[in-house]
Amino acid sequence: MGVVKGICISEKRGTEKYEVEKAEFVRDWGILGDAHAGNWHRQVSLLSYEQIEVFRARGAQAAFGAFGENLIVEGFDFKTLPPGTRLRCGGVLLEITQIGKECHSHCRIYQTMGDCIMPREGVFAVVREGGVISRGDSLVLVP
Repeated sequence: MGVVKGICISEKRGTEKYEVEKAEFVRDWGILGDAHAGNWHRQVSLLSYEQIEVFRARGAQAAFGAFGENLIVEGFDFKTLPPGTRLRCGGVLLEITQIGKECHSHCRIYQTMGDCIMPREGVFAVVREGGVISRGDSLVLVP
């Protein structure tokens, strides 16, 4: 089981995301109001809280959302979960579709640190069932 430590959105692609207390997840679309929502396979991005903390320990000044992630979750090493893995948070059902991604335009974190964890640690998912997720909610694997 994991705990949602942060939820981040941005209205425009290519900008850092900012934290919100809760967000509405729309089936087959993503997070309402987030620039990356749409009818595609990377509707929601997830990143491990523990991996962010490891990166911060190396000297990175990285606020939640700096990597472009939507959900920061403590308790999961997402890169070890294969595509097809389903995760439930209240009424929301997410299905992992992709592990990592190529970084075409290096983010501020990469420019400062010479590295970014999102391309290898982050995962992407589609929304199979919609609902609201709030900071502090539990996220569980669905068998």
